[in-house]
Parts: sequence; structure tokens; C-alpha cells
Amino acid sequence: MSITGRCYCGACTYEVTGATFFHAQCHCRECQYISGGGPNYFMMCKAEDYRITKGTPTAFARPDLDTPVTRHFCPTCGTHLNTYPRPSMVVIKVGTLDDPADYPGPESAIYTCDLQSFHQIHEGLPQFEKLPPRG
Repeated sequence: MSITGRCYCGACTYEVTGATFFHAQCHCRECQYISGGGPNYFMMCKAEDYRITKGTPTAFARPDLDTPVTRHFCPTCGTHLNTYPRPSMVVIKVGTLDDPADYPGPESAIYTCDLQSFHQIHEGLPQFEKLPPRG
């Protein structure tokens, strides 16, 4: 299975060759900045299954946070392509997928501690103030 995606202008493209997991929507304040105010829809993959196929994204990590994540953006159009929360994982932004149908939909809503009154969560979707317990 292969999933592909790109930035808005097409200068940066990527491919995922392995399985994706942790399909969710994040309501954290940091994601609100990146998404324009709404929740951020994402899925994850192993870092070894993700590769940039065109272009060189710009990396950014907030220097004012104790444990910032590294986010990658297209240097031309500014599209937020991915995040590396740990060296072994990549968070893929659903809006960058060539075929949005590759995203099965969120399995949970996370960081609801930062939920805004205009954010919507589907009824019955598991919700977590921060991250779900590991298990």
C-alpha cells in the first residue's frame, strides 16, 4: 500500500509505504495555529515508512517549549506537511493527502482541554483531555 501527498504548490511531495495508525483529530492550541483555528485531522506512520519524494521542507520547533515537536513546512507555500513527535514516528496532516479517502476518519479526539466552542466532535467519538492512555 502506498499513500502520497503534497503541499499546496506541489514543491514538496511525500510517500508513505507502510501502514498508518492513530487516526485522530487534535484540538490542542498548537494545532489550532497550524490549522487556522479548527481541529487538526491527522494519522501517523513509522518514520521508516515515510519519505520526501520531492523538495526539501523547512523544519521548525518552538524554542520556548520544554519538549517541542519538529514540524515541517513547504518553504515556498508554507503548507504544514508533517510533525515528528518522536524520532520513530511521523504525524501526517490529512489536508496534504493526494487522496483524502486514504484517511479513514478519526478514531478519537485528543487535547480536548483546548477545545473551542465552535469545534465539533462526532457523537460517540472517544475524547481525551490530553493523549489516550498507552496500552
